[in-house]
Amino acid sequence: MQPNPDTPLLETRGLTAAYGQFKALFGIDLHIHPGECVAIIGANGAGKTTLMRAITGVLRNDPGMVLHRSTPIGALSPDQVMQRGIAMVPEGRKLFPSLSVEENLLIGGQVRRGSGHWSLDAIYRLFPILRERRHSPGTALSGGQQQMVAIGRALMSNPELLLCDEISLGLAPVVIRDIYAALPAIRDTGAAVVLVEQDIARALSVADRIYCLMEGRVTLTAPSAEVTRAAIHAAYFGEAA
Repeated sequence: MQPNPDTPLLETRGLTAAYGQFKALFGIDLHIHPGECVAIIGANGAGKTTLMRAITGVLRNDPGMVLHRSTPIGALSPDQVMQRGIAMVPEGRKLFPSLSVEENLLIGGQVRRGSGHWSLDAIYRLFPILRERRHSPGTALSGGQQQMVAIGRALMSNPELLLCDEISLGLAPVVIRDIYAALPAIRDTGAAVVLVEQDIARALSVADRIYCLMEGRVTLTAPSAEVTRAAIHAAYFGEAA
């Protein structure tokens, strides 16, 4: 049975999340279709990372608050979510410091979904510098190279949805450019991509649609090509431009 192209790959319905008594998300509704690139923008503390943590099972929810291909997954564990084809590049990279570049990549392949596009050779073609540094400890790499390893590690599971949390944070502009240049090759495999990003201009340049969060709520959703600077300003800061 072929999947319905009108069915979202991922959907949240009234998604809430909290850290103890502190409520961080308030009724988030969003959808991501197969092959789509969606950017999540917003200021620090808006709830962007919390949203990613809720989608990937780090923060558990009511089952029906997160759906993957119409199946409720809100109560699944992170490894169960990953087995369904949802992989995350976490903020801060979080490489295993005692392992080499190649060993970090191979860990991502331990939850592989069939014989998809991504393998060690494919990752090394995407990021050639990693082949040269494959025997180096992850901590011996530059911040940009570590980010490439983190992306490669997530891709090794052959995901159909790749969540990228602040992949440009703290990196030099030339390094950010190289990392963003890899996104078309990732999307060419059919994977959908979600970018959590504070750089609004960069997010708009690659995303099909954007969602803006402020204080745990969606304040704007629009096609990237149609959204105005004034609308983003109002959604981002909660005031008119």
